[in-house]
Amino acid sequence: MGKAIGMIETNSIARGIEACDFMIKAARVELLRSTTVCPGKYIVLVGGETSEVSAAMEIGKEISGGYLVDSLLIPNVHEQVLTAVHGAVDVDPRGAVGVIEFYSLASAIQAADIAVKAAEITLIEVRVGYAVGGKGFVTLCGDVSAVNAAVEAAAAETELLVDTCVIPRPDSALLTQLL
Repeated sequence: MGKAIGMIETNSIARGIEACDFMIKAARVELLRSTTVCPGKYIVLVGGETSEVSAAMEIGKEISGGYLVDSLLIPNVHEQVLTAVHGAVDVDPRGAVGVIEFYSLASAIQAADIAVKAAEITLIEVRVGYAVGGKGFVTLCGDVSAVNAAVEAAAAETELLVDTCVIPRPDSALLTQLL
């Protein structure tokens, strides 16, 4: 089986932390992120082999109980998604920059995977819930036509979309802030 990414989102910080502990003890997964997000929620992101991530997700959902807000499992996730979730991408943003914004954290992660599989683009970042009012957004770059195709594919196949934009030839000051 290929690499996968899984996420649980709880509306209890204490229950989210407890679920995280159970998840990483129950399966051989890499803890990608475990943190509070706006507005007072907690997310746990894990990665690894699909079967291991699936097992971790099951225990995480069980421990979360009635505090579970959302969950996500993407089997065969594109490797760029894992890097972009960390915000540790080194890119050469020539061409265009695209932004896809969601009300849902899970939708942002799912959109990143769809976008990078739909066109030859580079993910810059997948930001989930940090100082953005509980929203999630994806930034990506590449040739104008590829960015358009990636943004359109992701917007068409995900839920809770807020808005999108494609910026051909973005100003260098903007690029500095995005990178």
